[in-house]
Amino acid sequence: MTQTIAPRVRAVVLLFLAAACALLAGAGPASAHAAVTGSDPGQGAVVKEAPARISLTFSEQVALSDDSLRVLDPQGKRVDTGKPSNVSGTTYAVRLHSGLPDGTYTVAYQVVSADSHPVTGAYTFSIGAPSKTSVTVSGQTTDDGVVGWLYGFGRYVSYAGFIVMVGGAAFVLACWQRGSGVRPVQRFVVSGWLALTASTLALLLLRGSFTSSGKVADILDLSLLGQVLQTKTGAALVSRLLLLAAAALFIAVLFGAYDKREDAQEKRDLTFGLAIGGVVVAAGLAASWAMSEHASVGLQAGIAMPVDIAHLLAVAAWLGGLGALLTALYRAPADTPVDPPAVRRFSAIAFGSVLALIATGTYQSWRQLGSWSAFTDTRYGQLLLAKIALVAVLVGVAWISRRWTERLAETVPAAAEREKARVGEGAAVTGGSGAAATDENGGDGSTDTAVEASSGSGSGFGVASDEPSGSEPADAERAAQLARQRAARDTALQKRLRDADPNRFGLRRSVLAEAGIAVVLLAVTTVLTQTEPGRTEQEAKAAASNSASASTGPGASGALTLNMPFDTGGEDGKGIVTIDLDPARVGDNEMHVYVERPNGRAFDIPEVKVDFTLKAKNIGPLPVVPDHIATGHWSASGVQIPMAGDWQVDVTVRTSDIDEVTVTKNAQIG
Repeated sequence: MTQTIAPRVRAVVLLFLAAACALLAGAGPASAHAAVTGSDPGQGAVVKEAPARISLTFSEQVALSDDSLRVLDPQGKRVDTGKPSNVSGTTYAVRLHSGLPDGTYTVAYQVVSADSHPVTGAYTFSIGAPSKTSVTVSGQTTDDGVVGWLYGFGRYVSYAGFIVMVGGAAFVLACWQRGSGVRPVQRFVVSGWLALTASTLALLLLRGSFTSSGKVADILDLSLLGQVLQTKTGAALVSRLLLLAAAALFIAVLFGAYDKREDAQEKRDLTFGLAIGGVVVAAGLAASWAMSEHASVGLQAGIAMPVDIAHLLAVAAWLGGLGALLTALYRAPADTPVDPPAVRRFSAIAFGSVLALIATGTYQSWRQLGSWSAFTDTRYGQLLLAKIALVAVLVGVAWISRRWTERLAETVPAAAEREKARVGEGAAVTGGSGAAATDENGGDGSTDTAVEASSGSGSGFGVASDEPSGSEPADAERAAQLARQRAARDTALQKRLRDADPNRFGLRRSVLAEAGIAVVLLAVTTVLTQTEPGRTEQEAKAAASNSASASTGPGASGALTLNMPFDTGGEDGKGIVTIDLDPARVGDNEMHVYVERPNGRAFDIPEVKVDFTLKAKNIGPLPVVPDHIATGHWSASGVQIPMAGDWQVDVTVRTSDIDEVTVTKNAQIG
């Protein structure tokens, strides 16, 4: 049994690393939590005169730097002047040089959303008429590179450290107070503190590069660190470090003075004091996330932050306590095994934590999604469904653990009685043997000692030597060695008896399975906190749709905008293709094609082509192959529409050598 412990623990560690790497690598560009809901000039717009400024409207407040908004001419030179500013609400603008010539201009933005995540993107507009541009805006963002991966992994480790430290300490105080003296449990809690402290320091250093250049060389840039310290996220990280100092004192008392306290009343008083102090520190640490991320912005922030704190504490009590229980079951010494009452107490706490998670999770889901369709139509909703499924499986396995606990509680008393009887019989036998030996040796066993001493003297005559032989120290050392051997043998026997219990073995396996699922659940939760909420994503899409509708409504210029989602089935094969046709009348038309990822970020694909068909008159298909203008932007001029009618617009999108799909929409043209 002992030999199987290490491989199982290593398996959980490997599962932790695999889940973290897979999910963090897949987080990709969906990490923006603020979305662009409007711009002036709009994406792909063609204006007659050069505007005095460009403006962008976001779904929430964002933080700006001097280079947050940049406008580049067709040759790639900057034409913006001055610093970007907040003109009203969530609208931000930057002024342009006067007298700009005709051509296609690129607007690039890089801001930080109110919930601390970087938001980047770009779009184009034209003055007079579209033109070719040398500007290429990379589809890679700061969270796609090495710094982004490290930052995401640091967030995972910080969550894991918080859960291990808080949950482990709570398990010791509330469920198994004897565990304060068990070295493996102590190491488990301290490892959580070390992980949270190290990851917090790393996040503080990585933050500046993560929200700006994304370069590894900028990690140790002190000027960026100074800027980070002036932000809400920087203040939250510093506060977390200060609270971790208090947590270190708490842990020192828990595993020091508390473990050594023998007076029952004094220990109860110290337990109460540690419980109050521990809850305050744990709530403060949880608040360092709640006050700087999702819960701090958007709908009902004043309610959402306390709910988020309660959610984090419930997760820590359940999963962190589960890890401490797993450590106790596998690593606790045989003379201090975790007892069934402790497991039952943890089972009750875990059940209460699950109820709290259901209540707080339901509220958070409603707040972040806003509609049932967001569960399937947004990445946040899809990840949330995966999290709900994992929680359901985890609760099912926890129910199995609860059954094993009940069986263990029923069998332990009987096993204890059998062990007492065995020990009593052994003591009787040992006592009888000792008495016999005493009688045979004149009452004190001196004959044996003398014989041993004489035989060890090397005289060969079997008589005691008058010279000091040093037999007494040798006998004392031999007796101590035998005592250690007997203690080791008894400990091994107790461990074998304990491990042979099928109920304890079943509990170990079920708790190990819970821990494995919890590792994956934590990874999904970490990615979820980095993903744009479904409500924000749908509001951004609705705003873009309303803008497009307004451009084709009564009194508008007559331009037609069609948005068509596509999925080629391959890697990076999902997105939205937008067709702008101006003036959407019989005769010559200007056509622009835009390809974006589901989160609204432009990206390039190998090929896109458009066909127009008027089935009522048996005209077409009329093929149009647009020219590539900029990242995610194609254009074609002189598109001929021979007559008015209900035209079918077919757009063929190819995202790789083999992945291709054609999407279709009908529109009234002319």
